[in-house]
Amino acid sequence: MNNFNMADMFGKMQEMQEKVKESQAKLEHIQVHAEVGGGMVKVTANGHRKVLKIEVDESLVGENDREMLEDLVVAGVNRALEKAEEAAQEEMQSAYKGMMPGGGIPGFDLSKFGL
Repeated sequence: MNNFNMADMFGKMQEMQEKVKESQAKLEHIQVHAEVGGGMVKVTANGHRKVLKIEVDESLVGENDREMLEDLVVAGVNRALEKAEEAAQEEMQSAYKGMMPGGGIPGFDLSKFGL
């Protein structure tokens, strides 16, 4: 006879869904900061990969530096979003850590679900 208990499995799945939901709510409050150009452009983003703030050093606010400023803003935003992605993945992984025996289901990639 198989010791597999459907009720236990559904209970675990419901518990995992709640933890994932809680973690996704926390992502809004996670903030990451990125600097480029030696700190001339600073970008803050949250765990939902939304840019919250961009700070530009006064020395870049001249018309002659427009192209460099645009390049630094793009680089800063991209770096902040990469950091936000990493922070979000760490948060989501902690939501399901320990929920599945052996750290998950072999061959099942949870990253496709934001985990």
